[in-house]
Amino acid sequence: VVIVLLTMSVILFFFIVPLIIIFFIYLSNILLLMYKRNAEVKADPLSDDWDRARKTIASFWDIYARIWHGYELHGVENLPEGPGIVVYYHGAIPIDYLYFLSRLFLWKKRLCLSVADHFVFRLPGLKLLLDVSGVMLGSREECLLALKNGYLVSISPGGVREALFSDESYQLLWGNRKGFAQVALEAKVPIIPMYTQNVRESYRMFKERRFLRQLYESTRLPLTPPYGGFPVKFRTYIGEPIPYDPNITAEELVEKMLYVNFPAPPEPLRSQQLSLLFQTKMAIQALISKHQTIPGSIWKALLERFGRRRK
Repeated sequence: VVIVLLTMSVILFFFIVPLIIIFFIYLSNILLLMYKRNAEVKADPLSDDWDRARKTIASFWDIYARIWHGYELHGVENLPEGPGIVVYYHGAIPIDYLYFLSRLFLWKKRLCLSVADHFVFRLPGLKLLLDVSGVMLGSREECLLALKNGYLVSISPGGVREALFSDESYQLLWGNRKGFAQVALEAKVPIIPMYTQNVRESYRMFKERRFLRQLYESTRLPLTPPYGGFPVKFRTYIGEPIPYDPNITAEELVEKMLYVNFPAPPEPLRSQQLSLLFQTKMAIQALISKHQTIPGSIWKALLERFGRRRK
C-alpha cells in the first residue's frame, strides 16, 4: 500500500509542476500590478521606467532556473548589438525561453520582444506581463517596427504545433512558416538560431495523440496537457548569425543541407526567402545534432544535471 501511495504521489507531482509554472507566471503579473500602483508608473510598457520591476521578476526566474535546472546560457556574444531575429526550437512548455529572457536582461539589460500565438492573448489576467515583457502577435508591420527601433525579436516557427507534437527526436515542425525570413530580408537583419539542450526531457506530451492533433488542427487551441517538470540539465545555445548570400544557387544550398544531414527541399529554391528559411532550419538542426542526445532520454538528462555533464 505504501509503495502504491508513493508511486501515485510521484505521478501526481509531475502533473502538478506545470500548474506551478502557471502560478508563478500569474504571480509575476501580480507583482507588476503592485509595482504599477505603488510607483504610479504610467509610461510605455517597454520603457526603462519598468526596469526595476523587470529586474525583480527576471531575478526570480533566474534563481528558479539555477535551482531546478542548473541553467546555463552560452553564446550571448553571438547576439548582435543592434536588431536581429532569434529563431528557436519550441519545447512542450517553453520555460527555457523564459529563462533566456530573464538572464539576457540581467546580463545585458536588454529586451528581446517575443512573437506569441493568438491563444496567449486570450489568457485572462496577463495583459500587463505580456506588455512589459514585449510579447506581441507579430504581424509583419509590428516586427519591422520593433527591428527598426533596435530590438531583438524572437520567434519559434514551430510554435504550438511543435510544442504539442514534436518529441524526444527533436523534429522541427515548421510547416510552411517562412514569414520571419521575409521580415529579416526586408529589415536586412541577421537571423540567430537558438536551442536548449534537454528541453524535451523536462516536459513532455503523451505519445498517443492522433485525436488530439485533429482537435488542435480544428480549434488551434493547445488542449493536450503536458506532464513532467523533471529537473534535467538545461543549456541554451545561441548560434552564430546565419550568413546569407543572396547569390547562392539552389545546388549550393542543397549541398549545405546534405552536409548537416537535413533533407533537401523537393523543388529548386528560387527565392531568397526560401533560401534563408532552409538555412535557418539547418542552423538549428546543427545545434540539436551537436548538443543533444537523440532520442532524448529523461534519465540521461538527469545524470547530466546531477552527475557527469555532457556539453
